[in-house]
Parts: sequence; C-alpha cells; structure tokens
Amino acid sequence: MNITNKIALVTGGGSGIGFETAKLLSDKGNKVIIIGRNEAKLQKAAAQLKNVSYIVTDITDEASVEKLVSYINSQFGKLDILVNNAGNAFAYDLAAESNTYQKAYDEFNTNFFAILRLTDKLLPVLSKQAEAAIVNVSSIVAFVPSGDIATYSASKAALHSYTLSLRHALERTASTVKVFELMPPLVNTEFSKEIGGENGIPPSVVAEDLINALENNVYEVRMGNTEYVYNLSLSSPAEAFAMMNTRGDH
Repeated sequence: MNITNKIALVTGGGSGIGFETAKLLSDKGNKVIIIGRNEAKLQKAAAQLKNVSYIVTDITDEASVEKLVSYINSQFGKLDILVNNAGNAFAYDLAAESNTYQKAYDEFNTNFFAILRLTDKLLPVLSKQAEAAIVNVSSIVAFVPSGDIATYSASKAALHSYTLSLRHALERTASTVKVFELMPPLVNTEFSKEIGGENGIPPSVVAEDLINALENNVYEVRMGNTEYVYNLSLSSPAEAFAMMNTRGDH
C-alpha cells in the first residue's frame, strides 16, 4: 500500500517501537499522531520529529478513548493508519506469585481489550478511506509462551488470534482496511528492561521491517528469531517451548 501523505495514529508512540515507527512514517511525509499516558515523554518525542502531534490518552480508559476519537474527527476528519503498539508486561514466577490475576488483568486490559475498543471506535473512519491499515503489535510469544512472562504471552496469543479473525472478516466484506501483525522477538527498549531487553534487537530495525511490510502488503511480519520460532512451533512444539524457556528470545 502507499504510505505517503497519510494520517497515522501510533499508540505508545513516545518511545521504543512506537517512536521509531512514528519517525519513519513522518519521514515519508505522513502526519502522525502519537499517544500515551506520559505527557512529558510524548512532548519530548514529538519535538524530535516533523509532522508529529500528540494527545495524552489512556487507552484503557473509555472516556480518554472517546476524547481521542473526537479529536481525530474534529482536527483531521480522517485516519489512514492505526498502529496498536502500546503494551504492558510483568515478569514473574507463576509458582511463586500470589497476585497473578491482577497482573494478568492489567496486561490483558492494555494488550487486548483496549486494542479491541480502540479498533472498534476507529474502524468506521478507517473504512471511509480508499486504502487504510490496522497494525497490531504482538510478539514472538504469541506462538510460544515464555514462562517468566506467562500472562503477557497469553495476552499476545489472544491478540494474534483476534488479528487473524479481524483480517478474515474485513477481507470477506471487501473492506479497504488491511490488517497487519507485527511480531518482534526481544527488543531493546525501556519497556523490555525487566526481561533482559538489552539483549534484544534495536527498535529501529523493527520499525523498518514494519514500513517495508506495509509498502509490500506483507500482513504477518515475523522478523529476527520470530520466523525461526514460528516454524519450529509448527514442526516441534515441545522443542520450540524448551528453546523459548532457556534462551532470551522474547
């Protein structure tokens, strides 16, 4: 698809994969809106980029999302690209944890339910465009869970399943909205520090792969070790699980 002269919304755009994606999209002549909960972080990010504005938004809060949708409709009147990138994760031992429910609830609220609500709210405006895209950022652990981020893995598996179904539903109705899934391995970001993110690939590499996928209509973007783990999970699930739980691929 053509990704110039578009209007794009990137959740979690103040840092990491979101920031690098916003940068590349803005470099291609798009107007980009970045959102997140931390205004100082958003302000700093937007100041480093061209054609980028921000609005403080908590995607887990319905009133905040309604405000965002109203802002997009009133200030831009359209939206071409939605990048669902914001995430939440906890690293912990299931056998030792006494608060698994709350951690899982918080992860699913951000990584799954908030994405469903935001996508539902913005799909009507996306559908009005001659060509539009939804990008859901899942993870290598959508295919093979990692024990130290077990409930995060589960939330990404749910997002992967939803993404497949959404793509199928929109294709069946001849919608102009294309659905992409970005599935990175471990990425070196502030978000991933708790799980050894310093050993991960640069977020700029992930963003570059996403831009290339959008331009070439590659709907499942499995970069780095994700492609290997995905194929191994098909041929030998036990071996894939053992590898993911002895190496820092997630």
